Amino acid sequence: METPRERELKMTPSVKKEIIKIIDERIREAHVTREDFSELKNIVRELAEAQKRTEQRVEELAEAQRNSEQRLARLEVVVGELAEAQKRTEQRVEELAEAQRNSEQRLTRLEVVVGELAEAQKRTEQRVEELAQAQKRTEQRVEELAQAQKRTEEELRRLVVEHSKTREQVGGLSVTVGYILENEAMRALPGLLEEEFGLKVEGRLVRKFLTDIEGNPMEVNIVGEARKNGERFLIVGESKSQLSKGRVDEFLEKKLERLPKPGDVQIFPVLVTHMITAPDVVDYALSKGIKRVYYSYEFGK
Repeated sequence: METPRERELKMTPSVKKEIIKIIDERIREAHVTREDFSELKNIVRELAEAQKRTEQRVEELAEAQRNSEQRLARLEVVVGELAEAQKRTEQRVEELAEAQRNSEQRLTRLEVVVGELAEAQKRTEQRVEELAQAQKRTEQRVEELAQAQKRTEEELRRLVVEHSKTREQVGGLSVTVGYILENEAMRALPGLLEEEFGLKVEGRLVRKFLTDIEGNPMEVNIVGEARKNGERFLIVGESKSQLSKGRVDEFLEKKLERLPKPGDVQIFPVLVTHMITAPDVVDYALSKGIKRVYYSYEFGK
């Protein structure tokens, strides 16, 4: 390895060549003066200094080269990393491009669906409009029905009033019919009772109030006394335009069972009617202790 001093005195071939050239030129001249020689020494010294600076510069350049090579090596690493990153970027870009294509396809399908939805919406709006028109017609019909209902209610109230009057009239008529039936029974029963049962009615059959077992007055449709072979009987009867089992039970519960039971008088219950509601009504009445059920048509015999 050269020492610093050796590097200072070492001249390159080009420098040596230049020195020799200068010396030769000086020798060719007529004579060499001391001044020329001194000048030559100065030139040589300057050249040595220049050589020294050159070598220093060369070393600096070598150091710079080494630094450049290091930086270049690092740069190559970075470039390699950039190349890998570029590959990854290109791969990612391709993935994004594929995703974009998929998105476009999905968007196309979505546009188709949206178009179908738009058409469906149009149909829905059309259907809603139809329903709205139908609703208007329904509301109009409901209003008409409400008016008709109102007229029906008014007519019904009128009919109720008329029905009430009719019921009053029918009730009055029913009472009248009942009275007529009772009156006919009162005239006909004495002869029928004597003919069928040997009972001789004393006086007349009448409509009157009797005292019940609780001491309260109780109206009875047909009442009269009768005798047979010295025995006394109390004729107790009721007339019903239509006789049913319920009417039979009502007569028994509200009239006969509430009468006192005198020991020397026998109760002789009878019923009078225009018609019966069922074929077994007469048998039912007889099974409950009713002595006889008379039809109104029997009064003309």
